[in-house]
Amino acid sequence: MAAASVTPVDLTITPRDRRFAREAKPGRWWHGGDPFATAFYNALSATFPKGEAFFVESVREFRHDAPAKLAGEIKGFTTQEAIHSREHAAFNKAAVDGGYDLTPLEERVEFRLDFLKSKPPIAWLAATMALEHFTAIFAHELLADPRHLGPAEPEAAAMWRWHAIEEIEHKGVAYDTWLHATRHWPRWKRWKVKAKVMLLVTRNFTLDRTLGGIELVRQDGITGPRAWAGLLGFMWVRPGMMRRIFRAWAAFFLPGFHPWNEDDRHLIRKYEAEAALGIESNRKVRAAA
Repeated sequence: MAAASVTPVDLTITPRDRRFAREAKPGRWWHGGDPFATAFYNALSATFPKGEAFFVESVREFRHDAPAKLAGEIKGFTTQEAIHSREHAAFNKAAVDGGYDLTPLEERVEFRLDFLKSKPPIAWLAATMALEHFTAIFAHELLADPRHLGPAEPEAAAMWRWHAIEEIEHKGVAYDTWLHATRHWPRWKRWKVKAKVMLLVTRNFTLDRTLGGIELVRQDGITGPRAWAGLLGFMWVRPGMMRRIFRAWAAFFLPGFHPWNEDDRHLIRKYEAEAALGIESNRKVRAAA
């Protein structure tokens, strides 16, 4: 009882080979001089080099018998994610050069990935599908509400917006790969597994990013109630990214859910128009093998 994909037939996944944080490196508190906002995004960025490499590995495990359209989308997905890993490694290096020690955050990512890799590949794919939903709804909110990056330094804001448009563009790939890999499963089993995985991923994602942010503000000399109030206030109250994505997060559990039930490609078009990306920035790059 395989579920149908609703990924737009005219969707094009276009890797944009851009480079950030090389010459114009972000400052220590690059997000409007706010240590809490900076810590939130730095803690998120610390997960991407190894996390997105894992996403690529997870999806590739199931590409061998994928339909032609899905196989092409997997190729575009893996190329985009490889570039994202590279750019967040450079962004993270700028944070380290600015005085932060990201080692505790990176070790936590390794701990989570080592646990997943001890499981069968279908579990890797399920976790990737859940985490890709997180990145997609973060990306939507980031582009839809300018308050999230409004105070940020231009180079850092450009990197996060670039990443966001590509997360939206490939948001259905892991989910469609999951539908294909579980096409012989009963619908109830598929829903039960994906719901359990999403709940576990949500717990770990929220806990780890919060503790990672607390560690980074501790390195700024901010501890105790001030640290918790500042970070949680940014995450949940104003601008409240975690609160604002709740409805989109909850949609994952609805019958008939698919990431492309909401076609938000208008955010990509809006970004590209505003950023006036040129031929160099939009060029397609060699697809990953």
